[in-house]
Amino acid sequence: MPDDAAKHLPPIHDKAELTAFLEAGCKPADQWRIGTEHEKFPYRLDNLMPLPYEGEKGIRAVLDGFTKFGWNPVLENGNVIAMTKDGGGSISLEPAGQVELSGAPLANIHETCGEVTGHLQQCRAIAGELGIGFLGLGFHPKWPTADMPWMPKGRYKIMRDYMPKVGGHGLEMMKSSCTVQVNLDFDSEADMIKKFRVSLALQPIATALFANSPFKEGKPTGHLAYRSYVWTDVDPDRSGMLPFVFEDGFGFERYVDYVLDVPMYFVYRDGTYIDASGQSFRDFMDGKLAALPGEKPTIKDWEDHMSTAFPEVRLKTFLEMRGTDGGPWARLCALPALWVGLLYDSQALDDAWQLVKDWTDDERQALRDEVPKTALSTVFRNQTVQDIAMDALCIAHAGLQRRARRDSVGLDETHFLRPLFQIAESGITPAEELLRAYERRWQGSVDPVFQEYAY
Repeated sequence: MPDDAAKHLPPIHDKAELTAFLEAGCKPADQWRIGTEHEKFPYRLDNLMPLPYEGEKGIRAVLDGFTKFGWNPVLENGNVIAMTKDGGGSISLEPAGQVELSGAPLANIHETCGEVTGHLQQCRAIAGELGIGFLGLGFHPKWPTADMPWMPKGRYKIMRDYMPKVGGHGLEMMKSSCTVQVNLDFDSEADMIKKFRVSLALQPIATALFANSPFKEGKPTGHLAYRSYVWTDVDPDRSGMLPFVFEDGFGFERYVDYVLDVPMYFVYRDGTYIDASGQSFRDFMDGKLAALPGEKPTIKDWEDHMSTAFPEVRLKTFLEMRGTDGGPWARLCALPALWVGLLYDSQALDDAWQLVKDWTDDERQALRDEVPKTALSTVFRNQTVQDIAMDALCIAHAGLQRRARRDSVGLDETHFLRPLFQIAESGITPAEELLRAYERRWQGSVDPVFQEYAY
């Protein structure tokens, strides 16, 4: 969140401080929490157009609408660009006005799903007053990326100028994609390593289960998870499957080395994003950053810089699962259930590691490359991703059973996996359902998706 904390903090002196920052994320299992984030496309009901920032049916009006539910505005250069609330969580804007809920760290999936439900109820109330809707898909199905608006956030101006220099789909990623992700904790470096490896290997499996972005500019793309395909050509310096995570000696320090080699985007000072695109954080550490000569970074600068790396799984003081398309309400609760079931029970984590431990770098990359196109039908060794998804879901189900976190009527967290079991057992992804509707009852138009898949 934009603030001026960086300039009031002491400068970083050496790499050990960066490693210590990550290590400080370690916490005992009884303090592990679940943070869920999801994005959705707002649109006008009368013409299905995306919302500009200003105007009666604009993004600023949407954000202002959240104030009646106890949210407080965050300003950047006089523009409302986010909302925060006592108790944690925030509502923020992606580059083309996609509205994101970054949920509070919660103890179980019941609380997470309650949070998501409450947020979407607020969205519906605001939408009803403004004559707008919210769509849960992984990629915008109708309007060209060039027709999507830009939000007035300084960091997006820097990214907009830099992205086309390093990849072919960066602007599509920024303006036309939506995701759901979950953030999870670890208790030690060894625990982090094991969770990182399991989740990175299985990220394409989650991508397949959640594949929900088959359209672009009103037509099928040939990919079931086009959003995931877009990420294969955004910026090779800051995205991908991170083979080094599986190498001997991987740990917090090795990840710090990786992030230090990610080119910078910006430095935030005095309410302004200073363009440092393509420059080196190592030079910044030496006081030789061209954008801020003689100045050294603070830990807040490091935190900002870490947020500009975009691998399939990202390490901060927690691990972020980043591989899945946005979708409808039930699947927003299913994603944290999947990863909590796999990673927050020691037996499930062991079983998941047994599932993936002999996969090679080339095999993991092949899964990452093929799944956006063929999802559950992707062939792997002598089976398909559908088979692996069933194995992973069974492991997660058992993990959630052993967690035994029950709601007020005695249900444990396993029922949140039901939508994923239905997908895996049928072998039909959400994207394939969309394509069947497009070919049959929608008669070659994507417009009905705005009604049938709205929140």
